[in-house]
Amino acid sequence: MGAMRRVMLVASTAATAVVLSAGSGVGSGIGAGSGVDAAPGAVEADVAHHGDVSLWGGRLAVRLHTGNHGPSDLVGATARLGFSVPVVPARKLPDACLWGGNQVVYCQSGALRADGRDSEFLLDLRAVGDPAEVSVDIATVWNGGADDRNPDNDKHHVLVPATGDLYVY
Repeated sequence: MGAMRRVMLVASTAATAVVLSAGSGVGSGIGAGSGVDAAPGAVEADVAHHGDVSLWGGRLAVRLHTGNHGPSDLVGATARLGFSVPVVPARKLPDACLWGGNQVVYCQSGALRADGRDSEFLLDLRAVGDPAEVSVDIATVWNGGADDRNPDNDKHHVLVPATGDLYVY
């Protein structure tokens, strides 16, 4: 796979999915040698997602920025993007993203420094048909077991009418 990370999808009973990168220390919570305690809840970090979404003629463009407002660094985080309509899964995704079905995409950030915006993903997708609007739900499904005392900035619901305008979240 070259520089691509091998990724596996693990679904929990709550229908939440987590993307883990095999062999990178991500699956174990925090990477060895990171200087961060790997015990769940021992690290405090604030994962946040921001970006924009646009829809026109069935084409769906999503820009996802994932950052960490600290106070601790993280090995990475995984965002789930859920769409209210089926999306054509044959479209190429960025290397750190994968399909979780015809209405879900998961994207895994790299290391997230405290107080930094470290990952950006650009998704060029096509909806099945030509919907008048699409809802997009964005949320963190994995943050290395960190204690996030401000989880509201990593959960967004965006209604995107098919106007071609950017809807910012």
